Amino acid sequence: MGNALLAAVVAAAVAAVQLVAFSLVEWPAFNSSNVTRALTTVGQVGAAVLLVAAVVLLRRHRLPWLARLLSWAGISTFVTVTLGMPLAATKLYLFGISVDQEFRTEYLTRLTDSATLRDMTYADLPPFYPAGWFWLGGRVANLLGMDGWEVFKPYAIVALAVASVLALVLWTELIRADLAVAVTAATVALTLAYAAPEAYSAVLVVLIAPALVLAWGALHRPGPRGSSAGGWGAVLGTGLFLGLCATFYTLYAALAAFAVGLMGLIAAWFAVRARRAGRAGLRARPASARGAAKFAGNPEGAEPADISGAPAWRAAVPPLARLAVIAGISVLVALLVWTPYLLESVTGKVALGGGAFHYLPEAGAELPLPMAEFSLRGALCLLGLVWLVVRIGSSRRAQALGIGVVAVYLWTLLSMLATAAGTTLLSFRLEPILLVLLAAAGTFGFFEGARAVYQALNEPERFRAVAVAVGLAGAFAFAQQIPHVLAAEITTAYTDTDGDGDRADKRDPSAVTHYRQIDEALRAQTGRAPADTVLLTADTSFLAYYPYFGFQGLTSHYANPLADFAGRAAAIQRWSELETPAELLAALDAAPWRAPDAFLFRRGGDGYTLRLAADVYPNDPNVRRYTVSFPAELFADPAFTVTDIGPFTLVTVAR
Repeated sequence: MGNALLAAVVAAAVAAVQLVAFSLVEWPAFNSSNVTRALTTVGQVGAAVLLVAAVVLLRRHRLPWLARLLSWAGISTFVTVTLGMPLAATKLYLFGISVDQEFRTEYLTRLTDSATLRDMTYADLPPFYPAGWFWLGGRVANLLGMDGWEVFKPYAIVALAVASVLALVLWTELIRADLAVAVTAATVALTLAYAAPEAYSAVLVVLIAPALVLAWGALHRPGPRGSSAGGWGAVLGTGLFLGLCATFYTLYAALAAFAVGLMGLIAAWFAVRARRAGRAGLRARPASARGAAKFAGNPEGAEPADISGAPAWRAAVPPLARLAVIAGISVLVALLVWTPYLLESVTGKVALGGGAFHYLPEAGAELPLPMAEFSLRGALCLLGLVWLVVRIGSSRRAQALGIGVVAVYLWTLLSMLATAAGTTLLSFRLEPILLVLLAAAGTFGFFEGARAVYQALNEPERFRAVAVAVGLAGAFAFAQQIPHVLAAEITTAYTDTDGDGDRADKRDPSAVTHYRQIDEALRAQTGRAPADTVLLTADTSFLAYYPYFGFQGLTSHYANPLADFAGRAAAIQRWSELETPAELLAALDAAPWRAPDAFLFRRGGDGYTLRLAADVYPNDPNVRRYTVSFPAELFADPAFTVTDIGPFTLVTVAR
């Protein structure tokens, strides 16, 4: 824990200093120049130099404290340069404020405005999506005096740098230190390329491989006393990791719990089998051998304590008890963010449609097989698969990672099966975890395979140098391709308009440039702070920049099950069909939810329009857009104040 704390401080400091340094220069946009791409490559080489220096010191057993510092600085530099340099000329993170990044930014903005656990969109509701990562980001924003949208990029990058270094610390406790540096670098690279856009899940992706190895060490402890001996620190660590997952990302928490549960069952089976095998072996031993065993130090007699007269099934109790303790710890941690929602759901009406699971892209309809690709990623994953199969019977690391891989594939099959029941388990989002597990295994496979070839060739003098050169060439080739993999996400960060009304590529901004004027008008006309105002709008990106509550969410898939998304959509449709302002005011007063204090429309034809979304799962895309039009006459009353701002019409309600 001391190393973890110190490593986190070092990583945060290194990442923060580098991000500040990047911000001091006016860089060209990434999508219109190769300057930042070139500097990203230089920075990655610098990070590699730090890591190689750390490995050399570790191999020679010299200056271990310096080796640790160099490895922590190298990993955090690699993360910061790989993400921060391509984004240096924009204030937005990967994907800008588009697609799913909109609601994530909205959530961070909400929890920047207040530390109270509240839903990202709906007033008077506790959050359904775990608030852990966003709550911490809100505290960082408050500390730095920044808006939620503006802190998103630096916070995401620093958090990922810290998580990566914590993964290195955990690996170092589990395996040889120099090998820990290599496997961490490999898994971090895969995480950056394929998980970084979803920043709050990426911090779990980079940790899951060593966490599963830790969990297997907690549950499966072969030996004379079986699982009853030692390992309680691993039990605590596993429980804390599962609890962290539950406070950050529900799907990954479910998968990790599923994998650890499989480990518990397998460990229990191993323990029972060992008990039975021990008894069979004891019965086959001659009396003289049993007497010798007693003389050798077994004070209870010829039979070891764990193969006495107790039924064999009792050998399963220790690993299952450890599994129960892990579950208890994780639940206690999870309740830190889940308690408000659970309490509210006891008395509130929860939507049973499972809208959050209503998404089945093509990737979710087939098994992910990255090891079959003709690419560097595919080669590493294939090497990992080979190593898992070869070493599954003799390596605890292979067993732990193999169970994790099996858990991903079982979850994927269950997700496909769930489509028959009208839902899914969102298995397509598990691909980053699969890649990281196979990358970790592939790294071990590379080192063990190189050693085997070295010995088979009678240990040629220059072979080690060749192996190092091949490994570094592959690492550099993949690392410098990461910005290419993230090209669409980086480009969107430059083409979206930020909260200051600017586009980082220096082109004309979108209608977002009017948001500041809308905010000023809302404050002036309602006399309320944003957190006391409910706004009905289809331009939900406004809520990502300013902490107003929304009457309706972006789509049902991200809506709180307590919010009654379908009922609100039907109410909006009914309101648009009313004929007089009096009828609209009466309908607003009669609404079963807190009614809008203001409307933000787009002007269209003779009325004001909202472009809303409906769930059309199992179709892909799973969302159908439709337009609701309010006639202007509905607001021709002193109770409404109508203001045109750019392409928008703002209507506030006097209450």
